[in-house]
Amino acid sequence: MTQKNALLVLADGTVFKGTAIGKIGTTTGEIAFNTGMTGYQEIFTDPSYKGQILTMATSHIGNYGIHPTESESDSMKIAGMVVKKFSTNYSRPSATKSLQSLMERDNVVGISDIDTRALVKIIRDRGVQNAVISSEILDENQLKNIAKNIPSMEGMELSSKVSTQKPYVVGDNDAPYKVALLDLGVKLSIINQLVERGCQVKVYPMSSTLQDFKTFNIDGIMLSNGPGDPSAMPNIIKNVAEMVESGIPIFGICLGHQVLALSQGLKTEKMHNGHRGVNHPVKNLKTGKGEITTQNHGFVVSKNSIDLVDNVEMTHVHLNDDTVAGIELKNKKVFSVQYHPEASSGPHDSRYLFDQFIENMLSN
Repeated sequence: MTQKNALLVLADGTVFKGTAIGKIGTTTGEIAFNTGMTGYQEIFTDPSYKGQILTMATSHIGNYGIHPTESESDSMKIAGMVVKKFSTNYSRPSATKSLQSLMERDNVVGISDIDTRALVKIIRDRGVQNAVISSEILDENQLKNIAKNIPSMEGMELSSKVSTQKPYVVGDNDAPYKVALLDLGVKLSIINQLVERGCQVKVYPMSSTLQDFKTFNIDGIMLSNGPGDPSAMPNIIKNVAEMVESGIPIFGICLGHQVLALSQGLKTEKMHNGHRGVNHPVKNLKTGKGEITTQNHGFVVSKNSIDLVDNVEMTHVHLNDDTVAGIELKNKKVFSVQYHPEASSGPHDSRYLFDQFIENMLSN
């Protein structure tokens, strides 16, 4: 197979030369990095990565192929891929196709054979920035101009690009609990964790209201993960505030956590380089126990803003940088976390949070 050249150009003018992978073309987005050593299929199909070019810190990507049951959505959601070593062959017996074939199917442009350690260091030190990958335009100056004009992720609403367009139901009709899930870019593993615990889940479009949910005779509300800037979703924030006032138990994850926080008067802020990986340490402030967690977010709830709101308590803290990792409302059965307790792929330390949600519905 003939290999084509490709370029990665950052908004600050940094240029990396490498080899084209995936679809031949040009793509733009905010460049970030993920430190996970495994789980690339789950990562690339996570809707929270919409609009982002993702750098994988681990060296070998593609070597175990694609498995038919390990995607978190119906397609790859990353805007582009950056890796050191890319394998078009795979050795996993249960895999059914190569990562290259999935990238071609889903029109994902990528680049390999670059020094990803140097790139990760740039992102870590200078913060996330926009970038362009191209295997069809090899003029560095032209790509630098493109990179400079990419819209910022800050202020960008992206959930509407990945949310379901119509409601659908997962789980048995005779399940003991009925959960309305507000789809801001949900991972399938979140739905599966609820179904495994006896929930029938009805997944609703992001613009759905409490009135829409009530026709389902719900016991609880799940606010899903998703991409983009939470502060760019004023109508969703207003709808979530009404859901909180209803007294129905609520569980929020990642973007759902941020939107919940905003609905209660807290603030969110853009992070320097975000948290993306499967080994982030979090402390549960209520139990004192530590958890190793899967994370993927570039925005975070402002810790200072919690002190200004009487009815919100911080329940979890990220031990690397002391950022907010979880909150709950003092007067309602409403809580949320800034990480992925379904953890697919990743450690299962935090799946007790789904049990906590079930207990809240049971006792409500």
